[in-house]
Amino acid sequence: MRTLLWAEHQKIRRLSFVWIAIFATVMVAVIVFLSGLTDNDGIRDIDTAGWYMAVAQPLGTFFVLPAVIALLGSYMICREEQEHTIESLRLIPVNEAKLTLAKMIITLIYSILFYLLLFAITLLTEAGLHFSDLSIGMVMNFLKAYILDGLCIFLAISPIIALVSYMKKGYWIALVITEFYSFIGLFASTSNTLKALYPITAVFTISGYYEASASQVILSCISLLFCVGFSAVILASMKKYK
Repeated sequence: MRTLLWAEHQKIRRLSFVWIAIFATVMVAVIVFLSGLTDNDGIRDIDTAGWYMAVAQPLGTFFVLPAVIALLGSYMICREEQEHTIESLRLIPVNEAKLTLAKMIITLIYSILFYLLLFAITLLTEAGLHFSDLSIGMVMNFLKAYILDGLCIFLAISPIIALVSYMKKGYWIALVITEFYSFIGLFASTSNTLKALYPITAVFTISGYYEASASQVILSCISLLFCVGFSAVILASMKKYK
C-alpha cells in the first residue's frame, strides 16, 4: 500500500487538475474577501475579526471545493481505463482494489490540503488586517474546523467519485453532479434536522460551524458513514463485474 500511495502521489503531482483546484481555492478566498469589502452603513464585514475565516468555509463548500475534489478523485480512478494503462498494471499484477483505495486516500489527503490552503490564505489576511484581535484559541478552533471540513467533505462526496468511476461516463460529470449536490446544501441548511442529515451540511455540524446538539452530531456522523458505506459498495461492485 505504501508503494501504491507513493506512486499515486508522484502521478498526481503532474496533473493539471491539481493546479485547477489550487486556482479555484484562491479564487474562493478572493471572492469572499471582495464581498467583505461591501460597505453597510459605514461597517464592512471584513473589519470584524474572524469573519473572513468563518465565511470562507461555507461559501467555498457550497459553490466550489467539493466539485473540484470530486473531479480530481474521479479522474484519478478513471484515467487508468481511459489511457489504457490498466492493462499494463494487470500484467505486473497490481491489486486493483488496493490501487483504488490508494487513489481514494490520496484524494482525501488533497481534500484536506485544499481546505488548509484556504485556511492559510484567510488566516494571513486576518492577521494583516487585525492581528491584535486574533487569539490562539480562535485560530486553533478555525484550524480544527477547516481540517474537519476537508476530511468530511471527502466522505460526503465519496459516493459520487465511486459512482462516476462505476458509470465510466467521463470524470467531468462528477464536477456537475457534485456542484448540484453542494448547492442543494443551501436549502438543506434552513432546517435543523435536514442540515444534520444532508451530507454536505452535516460536515458543518461535525466541524463546529453550526451550533448543534449531541443528537444532531450523531445524525451527521451516521449520514457521512452511510456515504462511506455506499461508496464502498459501489467500488466493490465495480471490481466484481470487471
